[in-house]
Amino acid sequence: MSDFPDPDDLLAHTSHRPWPVPDTPWLMTQSWHDLLFAHWPLDPGVLAGKLPVELPLDVFDGRAWIGVIPFHMTNVGPRGMSLPGLSAFPELNVRTYVTLNGKPGVYFFSLDAGSTLAVIGARTMFNLPYYRAAMSVHTAARRVTYRSARRSAVNAQFLGTYEPVGVASPAVPGTLEYFLTERYCLYTMTRSGEPRRLEIHHKPWPLQTADAQIAVNTMARAAGITLPAVAPLVHFAKRMDVVTWGMQSTT
Repeated sequence: MSDFPDPDDLLAHTSHRPWPVPDTPWLMTQSWHDLLFAHWPLDPGVLAGKLPVELPLDVFDGRAWIGVIPFHMTNVGPRGMSLPGLSAFPELNVRTYVTLNGKPGVYFFSLDAGSTLAVIGARTMFNLPYYRAAMSVHTAARRVTYRSARRSAVNAQFLGTYEPVGVASPAVPGTLEYFLTERYCLYTMTRSGEPRRLEIHHKPWPLQTADAQIAVNTMARAAGITLPAVAPLVHFAKRMDVVTWGMQSTT
């Protein structure tokens, strides 16, 4: 049985958003759990050639950022439909940040998922770079152990443990934490090379600082990006309930 909250209550909380929610009906629900936000700073030039020219890189104080975000999902499904056995699976994404026409968003280099149907569906409907992976998530007390290995010849693996530290609180506008997390759309390209935006809505992120031990992480390297030899900036979020719309033109 779904434990997704009342979407009307979710949509009643919009004052934190940088722009209004779309005026069309939302299409899907998702609940994201036990998220680790692991971010590394990069010189913007490192990502030159990695992004479509139509999607300008977004930077904070002159630096680009790349994130490796492991979590797991429940309540994944179209509006008004229940999909038992298909609505819950782990996901791990590698992302950076872009902005277009005044709407800062997320650009994904890869999204690994533990559901073959989710991979096929997202590739077919949204042209997003999803990949099948062998994944497991175990939680003992508050500590999460997360394993992922892409089912391909590409070496794309993640193994780590993490847990929250401190009290959950929303990010303050203007801070790096806000820049990295409070984004209400994603961008991708169509097969014909046109940029598209997918809008999402949720309440402000309940961020906590995190303790993370990452033993294996070749996720960025699999996308042709070398991470700097510095410890990542890490945050944790216990849960986020989300509604999404369909892909739309960016014009």
